[in-house]
Amino acid sequence: MLLKRLTEACGMPGGESEVREIILEEIKPYVDDIKVDVLGNIIATKNGKPGYPKVMIAAHMDEVGLMVKSIDEGGFIKFAQAGGLDERILVSKPVLVGKNKIQGVIGAKAIHLQEKDERETPLKTKQLYIDIGAKSKEDTEKLVKLGDYVAFDSDYVEFGNNLVKAKALDDRAGCAALIEILKHDYNVTIVAAFTVQEEIGLRGATVAAYNINPDIALVLEGTLCSDVSNVPEQSHITRMGAGPAISLMDSRTIFPKNLAKRIYDLAVKNGVKVQYRTPSPGGNDAGAIHTIREGVPCAAISVPCRYIHSPASVMSKDDYEGLKKVVKLFLEDIKEGEYIRD
Repeated sequence: MLLKRLTEACGMPGGESEVREIILEEIKPYVDDIKVDVLGNIIATKNGKPGYPKVMIAAHMDEVGLMVKSIDEGGFIKFAQAGGLDERILVSKPVLVGKNKIQGVIGAKAIHLQEKDERETPLKTKQLYIDIGAKSKEDTEKLVKLGDYVAFDSDYVEFGNNLVKAKALDDRAGCAALIEILKHDYNVTIVAAFTVQEEIGLRGATVAAYNINPDIALVLEGTLCSDVSNVPEQSHITRMGAGPAISLMDSRTIFPKNLAKRIYDLAVKNGVKVQYRTPSPGGNDAGAIHTIREGVPCAAISVPCRYIHSPASVMSKDDYEGLKKVVKLFLEDIKEGEYIRD
């Protein structure tokens, strides 16, 4: 299964090669041209008809994770964060270190040994370490190097009411949807950008969008969903099972309301569940794309994901299928001459 392969692959910011190889293999039969740029973005073009706009569709390949920072004399690994992680979720999580995916566990001082103030305060990254079962620094150095990436060791699992548990749903869900979208033909020219380093500052999208210079852009994402216990309704951001979420505003972008409404209305007209994403903190590749050159009209359409940026994010497969339907409806609705810039 495509989504399983993508979420179980490891791809921290700047180290997306395993994910990139899967995507290149999947899209090759369905596009007319493929390039991989200097940063590692995949730029894949599917030609449409003359007179129709060039539509950039972006989904980022990277996931939040860790990087080896040092190794102490006991062979324990100290690490830094690569992307925005909640430190509270790190302790006791199984991880995979380096290209050879050495198994390890994130450890900390036992609760029995902690002082009262330590027990009452969430553990910081500097208090944690990775235990790979080595006996010494020399043992660890045979398997692990400074700068090695560290990914969460988390299997793709389907459970409950058509739900999925996996790491990296932000944004392998968007990558999988974009791959499926490329399997269909459209009048518009699609330039699919599978971007790198989104989680540390939208870096891949900045380079890709400048190169592509699109008439219009769509960003496919996994986004916040906090429709859970003890969270007030106004803070839910999105609701699981209510369909893909169309953004109006986030920390990096104020989206064109006419474009967001057009996509929303198309979904409703065709019986596809859809929702607006409540304006809130956070951002995505649209934050870089819409400011490129003289500016690009941009929409972000996302799959709601509970427990995002963790080893166990949860999404609805119904919302994921809805994302693909909504994007396809919009691409098919674009008329000749629309959005084209002189």
